[in-house]
Amino acid sequence: MPGIDPIDLARALIRCPSVTPRDAGALDVVERALAGLGFCCTRYRFGEVDNLYARLGTSGPNLCYAGHTDVVPVGDVTAWRFPPFAAKIHEGRLYGRGASDMKGGIAAFIAAVSGFLAEHRHFDGSISLLITGDEEGPAINGTVKVLDALQSQSEAIDHCLVGEPTNPQTLGEMIKIGRRGSLNGHITVSGQQGHVAYPDLAHNPVPVLLRLLTALSERKLDAGNAHFQPSNLEITSVDVNNPAHNVIAGSASARFNIRFNTEHRGEELIRWIEKEAEIAAQGFDGRIDLDLKIPGRPFLTQPGRLSETLCAAIEAVTGRTPELSTSGGTSDARFISRVAPVVEFGLIGKTIHKIDEYADVSDILTLTEIYKVFMEGYFEL
Repeated sequence: MPGIDPIDLARALIRCPSVTPRDAGALDVVERALAGLGFCCTRYRFGEVDNLYARLGTSGPNLCYAGHTDVVPVGDVTAWRFPPFAAKIHEGRLYGRGASDMKGGIAAFIAAVSGFLAEHRHFDGSISLLITGDEEGPAINGTVKVLDALQSQSEAIDHCLVGEPTNPQTLGEMIKIGRRGSLNGHITVSGQQGHVAYPDLAHNPVPVLLRLLTALSERKLDAGNAHFQPSNLEITSVDVNNPAHNVIAGSASARFNIRFNTEHRGEELIRWIEKEAEIAAQGFDGRIDLDLKIPGRPFLTQPGRLSETLCAAIEAVTGRTPELSTSGGTSDARFISRVAPVVEFGLIGKTIHKIDEYADVSDILTLTEIYKVFMEGYFEL
């Protein structure tokens, strides 16, 4: 059986304009490649989102590779050097939306499996892939629901590798072993509109909102810990929608986000925000409405066999010793961490979500080799 070329596969995936939640044939490309390697493939569709779970083998341990074929919008298509879904190779770079995040990584892993099976057709354990079309979107009808479906079918994942682009500048410099949680907040302060010359006839919401934002932003949430940087709260917008100088607005609102580490669970942060809102509202003849949501909770996979095996593979192929990091935004690893130890490692992320996203062809080939050596180490071959 001929091996799979990761570059050809990556180009085929990029040519599918799979902007969330549209699949555009991307999962068909993945399924054909995996079925040709002997995987049993199952599609899970929830709402508008199509997902794929594929497994080769029936015994444990089950090593799962997780990723997503959906991509973010291209933005101004005329600003691209090459059409964003043409998968153009130029001067050693593969250009296109999803080249780095993360169709190049998916192609590398499937090609690595192909090479692994060519040398180790019989091994003790299973290899699986969980590929979603909803990572860049709301993340409601993707990995979360597939995991629920797998658990209902008594399908167990022992360890998971997420192929997100984890490296800032050079392939092999960083593995993610955890992520901070995220809390989104929307504050609306409702008062009474009036003339600025008659403040006693109005209820100004702006000072109330400012008092609350000041209390929230001035608190030091924590000092971080051995694996995580300090938690931080960032105010992202303050809106009054009042162009007039002589009108007291009737309402004011703000949005903020907290990226929090494992020193917090999230619920106590919500209680703190609610308490500060009560204090800010004292003496105010109006109301404060809070919309507080936690789309992701922090997780940490303690350094151990999984990260050590991946580190060894990276060192063997590149000569680099990767940093074990918890930096960056959220990923679907936050969901997978509930069912299995999980780490993340993929391509270089400096062009993700940008115009002219690209991945170096040489990096895709090197990542393929790292994944293959990692599987050999994981299954002790």
